[in-house]
Amino acid sequence: MGFFITAIILGLCYALMGLGIYISMKIFKIPDITTDGSFTLGAALTAVCLTQWQLQPFTTLLVVMIGGAVAGSLTAIIHHYFKIEALLSGILVMTALYSINLMVMGRSNIPLINTPDIFKSLRFDLSEPYIMALLFPAIFLLLLAIIFKTDFGIAIRASGDNETMSKSMGIRIGKMKIIGLAMANALTAVGGYLITQYQSFADINMGIGIVMTGLGSVLIGDSMANAFKVQSMAGKMIFVIAGSIVFQMILAVSLSIGVNPNALKLITAVLVFAAVVLTNRKKYLSKAR
Repeated sequence: MGFFITAIILGLCYALMGLGIYISMKIFKIPDITTDGSFTLGAALTAVCLTQWQLQPFTTLLVVMIGGAVAGSLTAIIHHYFKIEALLSGILVMTALYSINLMVMGRSNIPLINTPDIFKSLRFDLSEPYIMALLFPAIFLLLLAIIFKTDFGIAIRASGDNETMSKSMGIRIGKMKIIGLAMANALTAVGGYLITQYQSFADINMGIGIVMTGLGSVLIGDSMANAFKVQSMAGKMIFVIAGSIVFQMILAVSLSIGVNPNALKLITAVLVFAAVVLTNRKKYLSKAR
């Protein structure tokens, strides 16, 4: 049972990254590979802030969000103002972040043994890992739901839906992309912040291929939202969180039945492929007819 509780906690921690990818992929239609670098950046800053700078976990959270937001902003600036493809822009920033993360950490791995963290910082039952892991997605989900209902949030959504129409309405597309990708990568960095503290270490390679985990969460959540005919953005984001938990549960079940841990990346790829097929099944059926 503890094995699956761990999977649920991991799913809730990774859900922040899923919400970030939801913003970049579903709202702005941008395949943002910056995720791999900003996730590790969040982990690196967390480890350094807690172990070397002796900052409190909540102060560290602010530093991590700023770091992730800067990374996302750089991708948006390169893409929009230098007219470079979004995918390549993300790859450029992700590649640069590998060196930056290594410089921030000073070495490839930092343990957080006997270091105060977010899961131990609060008293009473709130310090339980599953409660803290649930609290973060819930708070950020509420904030996003509020933001996207404001005029500013509607302008962000309009920029992703139809750039031409948005420009005609006086919306500054470049500004919206910078803010949107800054939000997305700040959330991704918070995912790295939580995972680092839960696993008690930060590693320079922990973000490699992590975008597939977030993508799988979004696609599984999208399939579930379509199955339940959910149309609201808040409802879809709730299903992204649920998709993240389902994704980790499937991996946990695979390990529990004896699947070689070396095959986890293969399983991840298969899960994402299956989620894509399920999400686009109507398109395939219509073409078949």
